[in-house]
Amino acid sequence: MSLTEKAWEIFNQSVNDYHITDNVDSTENNPFQANSLEWILYSKNWIDTVQWHLEDIIREEDINPVEALKIKRRIDKLNQKRTDLVEQIDFWFYKNFETITPNPDARINSETPAWCIDRFSILSLKIYHMSIEASREDASEEHKLQCSQKLQILLEQHKDLSTAIDQLLDDIENGKVKMKLYKQMKMYNDESLNPILYQKMQKNEKFQ
Repeated sequence: MSLTEKAWEIFNQSVNDYHITDNVDSTENNPFQANSLEWILYSKNWIDTVQWHLEDIIREEDINPVEALKIKRRIDKLNQKRTDLVEQIDFWFYKNFETITPNPDARINSETPAWCIDRFSILSLKIYHMSIEASREDASEEHKLQCSQKLQILLEQHKDLSTAIDQLLDDIENGKVKMKLYKQMKMYNDESLNPILYQKMQKNEKFQ
């Protein structure tokens, strides 16, 4: 089984587990060994799934503004955790390939393997939900037809993205691509980097 096949299986397991209760407050029961690659992939997709549904909830027209702000801040925290998990995946690849000496003409890919897998995880959610829309009994035939067409595009994207990720990993293993690590340098959650946060802190310190 290739890495993309394994990841796809884990992502779908996570999506299906979430939808047993279909509740953003459900507890994640990760079935894999803690901090293994499988565990990280499952947890990564679980966060994506929770965020997917929080984004649905926050778009409710009559939502209470206070509740909407709470959800937005929850999404921000989940985004940071998601980024941390993606970087863990990249570190796993980095350690896995650390004995590989890149060719002198090795190129650098615009995306690391883990950020490709991040898109792969979200694609599993798109396919899951588009499949539901394509066969929804209370929807019009036009709606179901349009969603069926979109589903076919997503399935093609799944095939293409699987191939692209596998090719990237093969190229790194064969020295054709140089594996590098990049931190995302998220600034909005950092009190020392977000001007709204640090200016508020400075103001509070001034009046203490």
